[in-house]
Amino acid sequence: MSAQQDEFRDYCVELFASLRPRSGIAGIAAKRMFGGTGFSIDGKTFAIIAMDQLWLKVDDESRSEFDKAGCQIFTYEMAGKPRSMSYYTSPADAMESAALMAPWAEHAWGAALRAACTKGTKSKKKTKKKTTSK
Repeated sequence: MSAQQDEFRDYCVELFASLRPRSGIAGIAAKRMFGGTGFSIDGKTFAIIAMDQLWLKVDDESRSEFDKAGCQIFTYEMAGKPRSMSYYTSPADAMESAALMAPWAEHAWGAALRAACTKGTKSKKKTKKKTTSK
């Protein structure tokens, strides 16, 4: 990573300051992944940096807020076809301060928590099916 990329990563961690004071949250981990950076708490990724842009996790519950704010969905091309991921840009003004980022960070963290619950439910169903199909 370049010094500029490191600075942007560190600045993004500062923007997520509103997520740190919660009880039970050890801290925000910023780890390199797929040529970018993933931001997570307790192993749940809620934001990424890709293509020199911060992207926040969304789901069906939070997507309309991002759409209303004019945020753009993360898209890329694979095998000549456009693909998308459940991450959106943050509103431009949210990049100015932790206070302005706070509601957007909350949306992203909520989406990450809901995704983790959904994954846990799917895993339990698969385990049950395996154990009851004898």
